[in-house]
Amino acid sequence: MNLLARTITAAVVAALSISPAFAANQASRAVADDLHGSADVPLPKASTSIRSAVGAAPSASPSADDVGDADSFGRSLTWLGLADGSVELSPDCSSGAEHCQVLAPAPAATAFAFDDIGRITLPRNATHSLLCYWFSPVLMIDYDNPTASPATARLSYVPTVTVENPVLDDPTLIDPNTGLPFGGSLLTGLTSSERFEVPLAAGQHLFERERDSSVCIAGLLSRQTLVQNYGLSEAQAREFFRKPTTLRLNIEGSAQFVGDASLYFGLRVVGD
Repeated sequence: MNLLARTITAAVVAALSISPAFAANQASRAVADDLHGSADVPLPKASTSIRSAVGAAPSASPSADDVGDADSFGRSLTWLGLADGSVELSPDCSSGAEHCQVLAPAPAATAFAFDDIGRITLPRNATHSLLCYWFSPVLMIDYDNPTASPATARLSYVPTVTVENPVLDDPTLIDPNTGLPFGGSLLTGLTSSERFEVPLAAGQHLFERERDSSVCIAGLLSRQTLVQNYGLSEAQAREFFRKPTTLRLNIEGSAQFVGDASLYFGLRVVGD
């Protein structure tokens, strides 16, 4: 193609956003008309490779062996909402916080457990086959060793989610973790547990702020996990994601040589 044809081709492509091959054909005809005064210059035929690519049938969907989670393969991410909640650890809980645990004096350890510190209620058909999450804690911890000896301060927490869904009301469905009917809900963990250990000298006081995030891999729940881990049938797992679902965030843990702490947890859920 000479310089004039290439220039015309570039201008046509830029102005009309059409394919370069089609534009080149039109430019060749325009140049031929200009040079020879004839519009009877034949256009080149589309190549076999282009015709084959356009008419090719879509490839088959991959299997779970190929991609791990075939149900969600190729689907768009769907934002499903967020929830948050906080837990206070304090010697007296005089602040009036909704979820507060009174700490035993050192060196005793204190356990804490709070259910439903935040929740998300999803309508029916909110997602196709998957519930996934971002979990983001922000922790402000005041470690304190009031004793005359060195000590190791400890703080740990374990988040879980209670999942309520009408499919789990079926009395014939047995929770493999308890051996009892689900009773409308199941309990699932997040891969977001943490444990902190901080050495303290005698009488030492230390404040630390911790922040990080974690995301799911296999999912908070998926069709695959409902079948493989919770014993639902394929049909029941599909029906599960067609029903409304409520997610309730729970936190449990323990503290030792902690003067007080403010633990904030954010949960964002996505689907497919």
